Amino acid sequence: MARKTAKREEGLWDTVKTVFWALIIAAVFRTLFFQPFWIPSGSMKDTLLVGDFLFVNKMAYGYSQYSCPFGACPISGRVLGSEPKRGDVVVFRHPSGDFDYIKRLIGLPGDKIQMRNGVLFLNGQEAVQTPAGTFTEVKEPQGPQAKVPLCADEPVAAGGVCEKARSVEALPGGPSHDVLNVGLSPRADNTGVFEVPPGHYFVMGDNRDDSLDSRFTPMQDGVGMVPAENLIGRADRVIFSSAGSSLLYFWTWRADRFLKAID
Repeated sequence: MARKTAKREEGLWDTVKTVFWALIIAAVFRTLFFQPFWIPSGSMKDTLLVGDFLFVNKMAYGYSQYSCPFGACPISGRVLGSEPKRGDVVVFRHPSGDFDYIKRLIGLPGDKIQMRNGVLFLNGQEAVQTPAGTFTEVKEPQGPQAKVPLCADEPVAAGGVCEKARSVEALPGGPSHDVLNVGLSPRADNTGVFEVPPGHYFVMGDNRDDSLDSRFTPMQDGVGMVPAENLIGRADRVIFSSAGSSLLYFWTWRADRFLKAID
């Protein structure tokens, strides 16, 4: 009897050790290499959709205190850092909160940025937008708390179809990417000139009329300028995507988004 008890205790201890080392390895992998990220909102449509699952490349910009879970890394500034590129889709820690955001990096330190009638101007140069048809989505019934897409500033009921004008925006001196437009937004589409201070970045969502980003201060529920140390990593590829409210609903998986590159 004593021998059976000893074996049972030994087996339990082996299980505890296995779980402990598995958690340590997972934490190191998440901190140094890739961090999972689930897209919770539509601010980056149509580049990223609600329900997209991706891994954030943690090696792209080096490491800071926010590279560790709960911002626990004992790091000041950035270690092994490299500069992000204009047009990168970046994940960062919100400057005034304990949550992560994902946006497109538009402005580097020293840049001057302004929106005029829904068109981006970077250091006085227009980011030319070329019409590229429409982006269409159907509102899936996902429960009373699910966010509805905006279509011409009006919420769409479950089963309704929402269409938004889509354009390809060419960043001066940078890459091109899709942007969506619902209509003229007084606060978001016409702004003053923002000058990016040293050690900071200016970010925007591709879904321009449904994104609280660097055009708005944290007091306005935006993010303001993002400090360099708040960068967590770069989003390079969607691993898989689900249009449903649960990953278990395999019939809602989007087949065309498996391993899709993020432009």
